[in-house]
Amino acid sequence: MSILYVLIPLALLLLGGAVWAFFWAVSSGQFDDLDTPAVRIILDDDDKPPEDSQS
Repeated sequence: MSILYVLIPLALLLLGGAVWAFFWAVSSGQFDDLDTPAVRIILDDDDKPPEDSQS
């Protein structure tokens, strides 16, 4: 039963850290563009690969 006196404050500290990390990510712009990274993988690259200069 006495372990609860350790685990409850520890859980609250971890929760506070997770909430802080979420708000930091939102304020730093991590969630600004959610669509482009998902679509970027299917876009064709029209550029040719660079030529090998060692030929």
